[in-house]
Amino acid sequence: MKKIHSLLKMWIFHVPLHCLAAALALVAVMMISFAATGQALTAQQKAIVAKGARHEKAGWIYLHIEGAPYARGFQHGYLLSKEISDGLRTTRINWEYETSMDWPWLVEKSTGLFLNRIDKENLEEMKGIADGLKAAGVNTSLEEIIAYNAWIELRSYWWPQELSRMKNEPAEGGRESCSSFIATGSMTVDGKIVLGHNTMSSYNEFYSNVILDILPEKGHRILMQTSPGWIHSGTDFFITDAGLVGSETTIGGFDAFDENGIPEFTRMRRATQDAGSIDEWCDIMKKGNNGGYANSWLIGDIHTNEIARLELGLKYIGFERKKDGYFAGSNVAENLKILRLETNRDETDISHMAVSRRVRWKQLMKQNAGKINLELAKQMEADHYDTFLEKESPDGRTLCGHGELQREPAGWPSVPYGPAGTIDAKVVDSKMASQMSFDARWGSACGRPFDAAKFLEQHPQFDWMKDILVSRPSEPWVTFKAGE
Repeated sequence: MKKIHSLLKMWIFHVPLHCLAAALALVAVMMISFAATGQALTAQQKAIVAKGARHEKAGWIYLHIEGAPYARGFQHGYLLSKEISDGLRTTRINWEYETSMDWPWLVEKSTGLFLNRIDKENLEEMKGIADGLKAAGVNTSLEEIIAYNAWIELRSYWWPQELSRMKNEPAEGGRESCSSFIATGSMTVDGKIVLGHNTMSSYNEFYSNVILDILPEKGHRILMQTSPGWIHSGTDFFITDAGLVGSETTIGGFDAFDENGIPEFTRMRRATQDAGSIDEWCDIMKKGNNGGYANSWLIGDIHTNEIARLELGLKYIGFERKKDGYFAGSNVAENLKILRLETNRDETDISHMAVSRRVRWKQLMKQNAGKINLELAKQMEADHYDTFLEKESPDGRTLCGHGELQREPAGWPSVPYGPAGTIDAKVVDSKMASQMSFDARWGSACGRPFDAAKFLEQHPQFDWMKDILVSRPSEPWVTFKAGE
């Protein structure tokens, strides 16, 4: 231990001042790892980890990983070992409470579904994550990391089909979340692209507070929001050095899934890393589509100022593109084939949170045509106008969602006072994207804090969440840039 301490001390002494914070964080993780495992990293492992970096800012964790797939994964698993371990714990608790099924059972099912359908590069990166975690003293496996990465499509797409077979009842549609828009041409101040997105999620789920900067050996550099331990985004807000920007919103009320398809999480990562154009990105996403995590994808190319919307159902696909105008997403499919034949959504029921937000996007875009820039995008993401109540009212139906304040069910959350809503906000324009940067706010888009202890005291029906429900303080907007 004394020898390790001496080596780390020498290493820190030679770290440039601007990297000192990240270096100190790395040392802390390395010391924790040593204490947990009783073993130091090998020389090869140290060389791998040294190319990664992490630092924290305003509730976010910035993580830089680079190199070959396994090395990137090892950096990721080692440097975020504490956060990934907590994410695995939280996921397991949620899964077992919601379904009554054991987590190891799901891992086994996931392995059979996905292991042979994941491309070699993504599989190598996940192997690296698992090994990085083990080196830091976290007991896990490649199979568990696969199930963890596939959590959204397992929980919300595969499981409803499996449950319907068990209970001999129709499957319920997958969960819906997120609000987003992308605008260009006459809609924006400079005629170029502006993209805004906020994630809507259950507050009892793991944090999606990682800004992941990936510099791969092959393919395009990516800066995206994600969860600790994921090779894809999941919350799906990204920019690449190919000039692509993108986000998505879930297609609500969707209940299809093809077990023989390619998992969504691996397609998303391949598309984002490999594609050099909107067409290439969409082609990769469509190939082998399994219906898992069915989304309306909003994609832009800052070199051409073109924007597109790709809606992936299972049997049906919608695609539109334009160089003037906007697309918005609020969990209602715009393609009529998908809407009528693959969902149970009524797009006129404004009491439902997805429809009320869809209407609000139409209002805001009409009111702000020609005015949209980064600051206005931030304001729209924090909007609290309820189009059903026709007044300002932060609740589950507003773009900045607050399910914890919703007195009656509004689609999602499906119960009164459900602890779910907007957990972040991100915006980017063409200028920022060209510099591989974007602005982000952790926690509610409006800055309203969430006090977990107070909430549970007021709503004891959710006391099963006491070990995983985490407070979210008010955080400021901050800027992230690849390499910094």
